[in-house]
Amino acid sequence: MKRRINIAVIGTGRMGSVHTRNLARQIPGANLVAVCDIRLEVAQAIADELGVKRVVRDFHDLLDDKSIEAILIATNTDTHSFIVRDVAAAGKHIFCEKPIALDLAEVDSALASVEKAGIKFQVGFNRRFDKSFQRVHDIVASGEIGRPCILHIIARDPEPPSVEYARTSGGMFLDMTIHDFDMARYQVGDIEEVYAMGNVLVAPEYKSIGDIDTNIVTLKFANGAMGVIDNSRQAVYGYDQRLEVFCSNGVAMADNEVENVAIKGAKDGYHSARLPYFFMNRYAPCYVEEVRQFIECVRDDKPVPATGKDGRAAVALGYAAWKSYRENRPVKLSEIK
Repeated sequence: MKRRINIAVIGTGRMGSVHTRNLARQIPGANLVAVCDIRLEVAQAIADELGVKRVVRDFHDLLDDKSIEAILIATNTDTHSFIVRDVAAAGKHIFCEKPIALDLAEVDSALASVEKAGIKFQVGFNRRFDKSFQRVHDIVASGEIGRPCILHIIARDPEPPSVEYARTSGGMFLDMTIHDFDMARYQVGDIEEVYAMGNVLVAPEYKSIGDIDTNIVTLKFANGAMGVIDNSRQAVYGYDQRLEVFCSNGVAMADNEVENVAIKGAKDGYHSARLPYFFMNRYAPCYVEEVRQFIECVRDDKPVPATGKDGRAAVALGYAAWKSYRENRPVKLSEIK
């Protein structure tokens, strides 16, 4: 039996609690030894639920513990970079929820600390671990249907997040489309240029914070391929997640996953199952798989599947999209410093 990796979780809110439960219940290679949250009572509640003995309020209390090999960071975005720097300096491997930071200088500072420490560092782009999206990637990468020509990603949320959330999220391109920027790079390769259009069409309250709720982004890839990302904050029929890569000798695509594949026919027509309504439902297996692979990479000294470079590129693309939207022109990624 392969050895288990001792890991602690910093941040036990919405995403942190998901990762904590997955580590304790669904990832046999992990040994969850501690949890941390500035809201000590929240951390204590999940620790009691899972039988975790060590609970701390200050993450620095974990850093001198040489038995802890890895840390999962799932705190608020604005805390990621300084936690990464401190954890890296302690020589512990890191899984960090996206984004690394909303400021590129902060991202670079965190990544410099990671490089200096020589540790494993994985960013939480969970959609890379979806079995259907992975299959599309593998088909395209194999070359069996020729070179990629056109990418199309459709990603639409069932309802807009609150204005309070959106106000500090970095806006639509850095909060929502960031996943699609990463997926585009995962499927086709590096992106050189973006042209973004957007508007407020379903959530008028977003105008007050300078955000948008609907966008289309066109992409130019370094390999000559082109792409389109199509986002909305409100798809009333459910969580709409589709992907297509058209190639010179064929096409690879992934349609929506539904609750079941049964279809009912009646006088009023055909009826199929609903789409998932929440990203936690649609991507639940991906949250398990991304951390399982991280644990495996730490244990077996393998490269991680979603790197700091990937995390930085997605943030830079988000800034390029905002610049394009505001200046109404294509923006090269090289313009974003």
